[in-house]
Amino acid sequence: MEEEDGIEESSAGLGSSASGGDGSRWVDGNEVDSESASWGWLGENESRDGQGHGTMRRRLVKKPKRVDSFDVEAMEIAGAHGHHPKDPSVWQTLALAFQTLGVVYGDMGTSPLYVFADVFSKVTIKSDVDVLGALSLVMYTIALIPLAKYVFVVLKANDNGEGGTFALYSLICRYANVNMLPNRQPADEQISSFRLKLPTPELERALNIKETLENRSSLKTLLLLLVLMGTSMIIGDGILTPAISGAVVVVSIVILVALFSIQRFGTGKVGFLFAPILALWFFSLGSIGIYNLVKHDVSVLRAVNPAYIYFFFKDNSGAAWSALGGCVLCITGSEAMFADLGHFSVRSIQIAFTSVVFPCILLAYLGQAAYLMKYPNSAERIFYDSVPDSLFWPVFVIATFAAMIASQAMISATFSCVKQSMALGCFPRLKIVHTSKRRMGQIYIPVINWFLMIMCIVVVSIFQSTTDIANAYGIAEVGVMMVSTILVTLVMLLIWQTNLFLALCFPLIFGSVEFIYLCAVLSKVMEGGWLPLVFASCFLCVMYIWNYGSVLKYRSEVREKISMDFMLELGSSLGTLRVPGIGLLYNELVQGIPSIFGQFLLSLPAIHSTIVFVCIKYVPVPVVPQEERFLFRRVCPKDYHMFRCVARYGYKDVRKEDHHAFEQLLAESLEKFLRREAEDLALESNLQMEFDSMSVGSRGSGTRSGDGMEELRVPLMQAQRLEEAGTSTSEDGVSILPSSAMASDEDPSLDYELSALREAMDSGFTYLLAHGDVRARKESWFIKKLAINYFYGFMRRNCRAGAANMSAPHMNIIRVGMTYMV
Repeated sequence: MEEEDGIEESSAGLGSSASGGDGSRWVDGNEVDSESASWGWLGENESRDGQGHGTMRRRLVKKPKRVDSFDVEAMEIAGAHGHHPKDPSVWQTLALAFQTLGVVYGDMGTSPLYVFADVFSKVTIKSDVDVLGALSLVMYTIALIPLAKYVFVVLKANDNGEGGTFALYSLICRYANVNMLPNRQPADEQISSFRLKLPTPELERALNIKETLENRSSLKTLLLLLVLMGTSMIIGDGILTPAISGAVVVVSIVILVALFSIQRFGTGKVGFLFAPILALWFFSLGSIGIYNLVKHDVSVLRAVNPAYIYFFFKDNSGAAWSALGGCVLCITGSEAMFADLGHFSVRSIQIAFTSVVFPCILLAYLGQAAYLMKYPNSAERIFYDSVPDSLFWPVFVIATFAAMIASQAMISATFSCVKQSMALGCFPRLKIVHTSKRRMGQIYIPVINWFLMIMCIVVVSIFQSTTDIANAYGIAEVGVMMVSTILVTLVMLLIWQTNLFLALCFPLIFGSVEFIYLCAVLSKVMEGGWLPLVFASCFLCVMYIWNYGSVLKYRSEVREKISMDFMLELGSSLGTLRVPGIGLLYNELVQGIPSIFGQFLLSLPAIHSTIVFVCIKYVPVPVVPQEERFLFRRVCPKDYHMFRCVARYGYKDVRKEDHHAFEQLLAESLEKFLRREAEDLALESNLQMEFDSMSVGSRGSGTRSGDGMEELRVPLMQAQRLEEAGTSTSEDGVSILPSSAMASDEDPSLDYELSALREAMDSGFTYLLAHGDVRARKESWFIKKLAINYFYGFMRRNCRAGAANMSAPHMNIIRVGMTYMV
């Protein structure tokens, strides 16, 4: 039931320069591929004949698309399993909405326990205006941030159903090449889940933004730091949320351990376990709120007038500013609505908030305000004092459980953000367990889970006061919100191409409110607010150093790759013995031969008869459909028997590789690749023959064309009909293709290569893995040496190894060490 997904370091690998498929394309004569000697240009030597039309012939001849596919799944699975999920039914959506109550909204739902208590610990209630002003402030804060901003705007900025700061970053990376790793390839843009609607020429603003982001490395770095900062604060929220929840109800360490121990069962099971409790909690909040509103003072409804906010600040000035730090707690967990999106769906989160969460917590605050109008001295214990005596103990028990569950929102969000950052090369590799076969976003990360538990226990032990933890939590929460506002604004300008006025209204309205709250909570730095800043700084350093080291290592590999001229000098024997077998060399490069291959040639007495360079590449999309996952191509001439496989994964994709199944899939796909390559080469040869025939006929009949275009028209039209009709006959029934193209199995070279492949398969597969050590150059600055040699080196040695993804026997693995000087 559980699926493990180990993330390999090869996220830095480059994608192939063409995509798989059987179609054709127009090619330009400048589109030269230096890696495959077997793919020559038609009419390559024709410019020597003095006729003047050889160059035009090379540039315009219709050439079959390069056989790049290692997509056996496209042939055998795509028809039965579409990669576009069906829209969930109404009942499925409602079931998901019910689960969100137990996972997403626990944090926000428990805010009535302490918001007014914190606000009126700073402001003494002297008149009704103080109560109405605080209530109006809370009401409009909830209406603006969670409802207007997140429910109606931010949730729509999801990346194919995935939310969070890194999801926004990957979305931006698809529309503008701002990734620090230069791993953007044309083939990646042909993945269906990219769904690119590139800025049109008419929208000059979007194009200018795209060009500016791509051309300025400083802006790329700033954008990455902004995303890392937001993610670091989400992880900080995951630490502080259980701590503040525990402090409210005097949660013991035993309860914290129990809470984190059940995370391994998955978001779905935890959601169904917690959802009934939270549903009962929200019902209690709404019912008690209505009771207090009707019984004590229904006139608090006057707080819908925002003028009371002005009167509140006018009467209390500095104290009111300090009280904003408590007011911001009413929107805790808002970011979880977006960060937890991968666990659920947009519609389910919207339904749950608008129909249950928002009205219930609004009624709760109205009821508490009505009670304070009559009993202003009860501010310190406003929630429990406002509960009717006959319901006190049942509500107390429900509140205890609700406070325990409240942290689930940010725990799940932390798992999602860490998974995304790992896949995009910004976090050390960790073990990830997928807890649901239906929803890939529901994951569990053991190391992060136990780390959060330990840090929560430490925070609860150090901070005995709920107020101090609340001060710390406010900074982390508002910081994440501001990062999301900036990124969504960029999405609106670059991708949605929203009207400039509307796009600027978003940061002006919501950003201004968040900035005011941020200034208020930053004034509490010495009262506990320093804690999230420390957490965020630590995680920011870890993530940036890992990304920085990975980029430098990748650049070093590109710089030191083996030249094709050197490989051709070695010859097909590669300067050593070639023994039967298939060697799978895992590396991060796609273009060029990795330098580690030279180490294998030097270290081993012989090398396998067939070599496949396997690159695991993560692209900035949530999911890569199975039929589009693999790219396959030839390296060096045919007699070298060397190939490259690029396996592309999104940051939500599940990787569970059984080495037997993988080897069988690779071998079958390689055989199909060879057959398709032979067929396309035969087609290419036939097109050239037809082209030469038409050219001679045209010149022989005395027909002239000033630009040499007329002689190309007929064969290209025939080839186009061939592609569209999927047949090998022209309109008059005459066969276009020769028999050699129709029966590629009779090709002697293909038969030889297939027999060599089968012989290599019978001898077995060997995994050639590199054990690389990354060191800073001697002339590097001290800070760089410290970051690379010690911090990055420590993380590489202790993170999950790439080989952990494979279940290959140790006897089938050969490792060679290599030092990368960066």
